[in-house]
Amino acid sequence: MVRQLRFLRHPATALGLALVLIVVLLALFAPLLATHDPLAPDPKAFLQGPSAVHWFGTDDLGRDIYSRTLYGARTSLLSAVGLVAIAAAIGITLGAVAGYMGGRVDDLLMRTTDMFLAFPGLILAMAIAATLGPGLFHALLALSLVWWPSYARLVRGQVLSLRQLDYVEAARAQGSPTWRIIRKEILPNAMTPIVVQVTIDLGYAILSTSGLSFIGLGVQAPTPEWGAMISYGRAHIMKAWWYSTFPGLGIFLTVLGVNLLGDGIRDWFDPHQRR
Repeated sequence: MVRQLRFLRHPATALGLALVLIVVLLALFAPLLATHDPLAPDPKAFLQGPSAVHWFGTDDLGRDIYSRTLYGARTSLLSAVGLVAIAAAIGITLGAVAGYMGGRVDDLLMRTTDMFLAFPGLILAMAIAATLGPGLFHALLALSLVWWPSYARLVRGQVLSLRQLDYVEAARAQGSPTWRIIRKEILPNAMTPIVVQVTIDLGYAILSTSGLSFIGLGVQAPTPEWGAMISYGRAHIMKAWWYSTFPGLGIFLTVLGVNLLGDGIRDWFDPHQRR
């Protein structure tokens, strides 16, 4: 166990893990740490600056930004995890089938993948989300539809290199069904690059989901979400800098932590970097 955690000795990786843990803990314990109801407006506290009562100030409805930032961490993290989970599930399934089956199945699935990769991902996601209508579910669905091809490509390459190995041939000779061979023999041995990709993609997922919320296609009011909070604060940026600043810091620190941790995990799994 100690040997497996040696990669945390790198300062940047340790910092990334610390930032991620802090954000996760703040999100988990938001009901205990929040000082106000994140949804309750207070007309008497309209756009007040940071103070002993409102640590991060208030918004244009008098709501406490500190409390909304804590609850926004929940929304942003769950959205990012949900996006990566859906995209990875679709991509891993299709990539594994394409790599193992080969032939026309592989050609059909990979040409479909190429079709999605031919468009800029965020622009395609915006078009799909705008067609489906604003909302968190539609935003996650739109982003998932443009994220899965990278996982399909990654898994297909891994499966192609594993499907001819002796233990896979032995399972095939014993009459194991295709789905069992893929699930029991191939995918467990292809998980290392998948884990690295998932870790790195979490940061981009936070930016993407916040971006759709920023332009009004993601989380809708009054639900607190970092991207939406930054968008609402644009109209008051000159006189209420705190409105957008603190949610922006939340995004910055979370993405920084995830990227540093992802880089550390990638370097650990790379034998050249480890040496």
